[in-house]
Amino acid sequence: MHTATRLAAQLLPRLRKQNPSAYLCCYGLYAPMNADYLRALGVATILGGEFEEGLVHLAERLATAGQEAILQPAESRISMARLQFQVPDRSGMPAMEKYAHLIVPGDGYRIVGSTEASRGCRHLCRHCPIVPVYKGVFRIVSRDVVCEDIRRQVAAGAQHITFGDPDFFNGIRHAMELAEAFHREFPAVTYDVTIKIEHLLKYEKQLPALRDTGCLFVTSAVESVDDAVLKFLDKGHTREDFLRVVKTFRGLGMTLHPTFVPFTPWTTVHGYLDLLRVIEQQGVIENVAPIQLGIRLLIPEGSRMLELEEVHRLVGSFDPQSLAYRWKNADPRLDTLSETIQEIAEAAERQKESRPATFDRIWKAAHAAAGWPAPQIKISPSQARVPFLSEPWYCCAEPTRDQLVSIGAQKPPVSKAVAGADGFA
Repeated sequence: MHTATRLAAQLLPRLRKQNPSAYLCCYGLYAPMNADYLRALGVATILGGEFEEGLVHLAERLATAGQEAILQPAESRISMARLQFQVPDRSGMPAMEKYAHLIVPGDGYRIVGSTEASRGCRHLCRHCPIVPVYKGVFRIVSRDVVCEDIRRQVAAGAQHITFGDPDFFNGIRHAMELAEAFHREFPAVTYDVTIKIEHLLKYEKQLPALRDTGCLFVTSAVESVDDAVLKFLDKGHTREDFLRVVKTFRGLGMTLHPTFVPFTPWTTVHGYLDLLRVIEQQGVIENVAPIQLGIRLLIPEGSRMLELEEVHRLVGSFDPQSLAYRWKNADPRLDTLSETIQEIAEAAERQKESRPATFDRIWKAAHAAAGWPAPQIKISPSQARVPFLSEPWYCCAEPTRDQLVSIGAQKPPVSKAVAGADGFA
């Protein structure tokens, strides 16, 4: 979302230079939120929310009106129309093995497909980019459409399906009926979903059915283990709620992938170390992608975070280049530490370092920032064989250096070994 917009902003001037007469359209969550910036880059039509109808109308207009349509004034709109969704046509896309794949330690990898059972979200978490567009609205994709989409992807080689819904349990009946139908038809194909901690507690009785229908893991945006920060974010759960879900998943033999936004204006060194201790003590080091431990809170245009007076006092002006309001922590060690953690995580990803080894480096770096000795970490044997996607799932974060390098927007880093917290390799 935000990352894609940042990457697109690097490409749009090149596209305009290569073909000055091309008609440019941007759609998605961040398109209407950054309409003025995108128009300055030459984008004529900007669509948000349920965008397909708008795309069809645009295509028809361009096909019939030609140059006259190109000369019409720019337009921008967000639609919440209830659309009759069609089965996606993926025939012109690269083969699925070209995309991210599922890694199952000790069992190789699986080809991954992707689909959506719903769009939007009922909830209003302050930092979420879905909220400024959907404002608590969500839309169901019919079971027949989703099942046919999965059917075609399995025929093309998919062995695992990722459901891209912001929250799979927004429509609980629809979700469970779909999971059961999916499993009946493809008992050997696994899947993963994203579900709020709040919903994992509310619909706890449905979790065994998820497990038994092939749900390999559940991603949940925990964001923080600091109740004060969670209140600022309006997440709808507490630290204890998260710990309860971890315990429940362990008892059911299920895998939870918690995601985090560790660096916020309210993060302290003590609070960051507390997060690392919770991850270590709960035995979920393997479950957390290292990049999750370096993510800073993103405050884009239109964010509900801007409703808070505390945020207005902390943030600077809007930076159109980064598509966000800039902020700094009151403790400069935290801003430096976030950069250090991101560098460790990116280098570890390039070198295919194990998650426990990377966590150990992050653990030492955080303690060094605090000026404290780092206790020895013990990795539980139960942490083996945690499945995960080869491309880490994360949202609301700035593009990594590697992503910017991939499109030529930044020079590649000098190759070097991953540095330990003491500065030695």
